[in-house]
Amino acid sequence: MKADLHVHSYYSDGSNSVEELMKQAVKEGVTHMSIVDHDTVARWTEIQALGKKYGVDVIPGIEISAYDYKRDRKVHVLGYHYRTDAPHIHELCAPLLKRRHENSLWQIEQIRSLDYGIDQDEIAQTAKPSQAIYKQHIMDHITTEPYTSEDYKKVYRALFKGDGVANRDIAYVDVFDAVKAIVLDGGIAVVAHPGQLNSYDLIPELVDIGLGGIELAHPDHTKADHQRVIELANQYNLLKTGGTDYHGEYGIEIGIGDLTTPEIPADHFVRSK
Repeated sequence: MKADLHVHSYYSDGSNSVEELMKQAVKEGVTHMSIVDHDTVARWTEIQALGKKYGVDVIPGIEISAYDYKRDRKVHVLGYHYRTDAPHIHELCAPLLKRRHENSLWQIEQIRSLDYGIDQDEIAQTAKPSQAIYKQHIMDHITTEPYTSEDYKKVYRALFKGDGVANRDIAYVDVFDAVKAIVLDGGIAVVAHPGQLNSYDLIPELVDIGLGGIELAHPDHTKADHQRVIELANQYNLLKTGGTDYHGEYGIEIGIGDLTTPEIPADHFVRSK
């Protein structure tokens, strides 16, 4: 078994189609995969069909963009093995996708004011089939430099960080609502990359409302993060998951299956296919 449970496609902020991801998974010997696109569950039928076509065991997945309002910081929540119509997840995330898209349109106009020759319609076409435009799609029309290059990072920071004209964020969903929605839809809620966003203090509080796991394997995690995750998982009887957080050309240089999950959410958690 070789499982990567943190992969993104072009249904959110990844550059690859689902079929391209399946082909890469087969090439790298990945047997299990979860495509956890941000805030959407709209593509399961295609993922399931292509998983069967390529012989990859696919697990329903999502990454919800949430916020810890008590500590005033972002926190991402992964959901696995939820019932695939996912009514509670969809109800929570649909307005979030709309806010993200509207904010991206505003960001495009702010950047255009600096005489960047970018076109809203062309960027929207690049973003398809994603339901929302992401910063990566905008950057794709600003620079041809690769995501990991210093030139790319310099432009990104100048526009979207600090005093940048497009530095405006959206209102994210409450992290407790995110966990509850996943649990209500019969799924397993997992705190994503707690080392990246310093989400550790939140774990005990989420356990009380049904948190089922914590992400161990992630490109941003250090040995110290691994130790802390293992300690928390043992203390609260949580699943330890993980993966590459793969975004293709819109992310760091890593291949599907380069990082794998130590545990797979059990099939018996599934309420409905």
